[in-house]
Amino acid sequence: MQSLKGKKRIFGLRESFSYLACAAVFTVCAILVGFFSKELTYDILTENAINVNSGVGEKSERVIILDPGHGGLDSGAVGLSGTLEKELNLDIAMKVRDILVFNGYTVVMTRTDDSMYYDENLSLSKKVQDTRHRVEMMGEYENCIFVSIHLNKFVSEKYSGLQVYYSPNVSESFDIAKGIQTYAKDLLQKDNDRKVKKSNATIYVLDKATVPAVLVECGFLSNVAEEKKLCDENYRKDIASVLFLALDDYISGEKYEK
Repeated sequence: MQSLKGKKRIFGLRESFSYLACAAVFTVCAILVGFFSKELTYDILTENAINVNSGVGEKSERVIILDPGHGGLDSGAVGLSGTLEKELNLDIAMKVRDILVFNGYTVVMTRTDDSMYYDENLSLSKKVQDTRHRVEMMGEYENCIFVSIHLNKFVSEKYSGLQVYYSPNVSESFDIAKGIQTYAKDLLQKDNDRKVKKSNATIYVLDKATVPAVLVECGFLSNVAEEKKLCDENYRKDIASVLFLALDDYISGEKYEK
């Protein structure tokens, strides 16, 4: 059993974590060791960089599908200052991907740029085609976990905070959601007392999920203060850290104490 304090030391938030800095330190150290070890070849030095670019890791057989919500013609929610949800969703997802792959996990992205999947020749709407494609990706990988990343918006500006929804179709979904929600409160939003919520038919990717699946609403673009935070790259790194810690705990079977 690992303490939360211990997890923060290993892979904490802003004060103790920068995954790019970690990668740079790793590379420099590896090069220095190379001067003293003939066994340290070019392939070993570049293996991590190759894995990060390809999304292939070796730590677990489980594939993690990261789904940055919206994209292309579908901007998602728009913040009070014009912030586009689709752009922040992608940025957060890419940060989560980099941390996961750097730590040995295999990651698949439903999109890696500002695009959506559709066929002009089909009568279905572009958004419906795109959403169905994301669901179909779950069936392409054995033993996978699906994590959809979104931002929230409401008519009232007073609401804020990260909220996780889980698919009732697979029991593991609840455990993953609970881990993310717990880490969010402990490390990111001390006053966030939200509870995980079971999804219904209104969240298509969770309603049709056949694998452990959660949707993370990372914050409210309708809240002025939270929109400002979400536009801060360091804060988005913090969110990515929270998602990594929860997923790493779940997949490795670890638990932590406050």
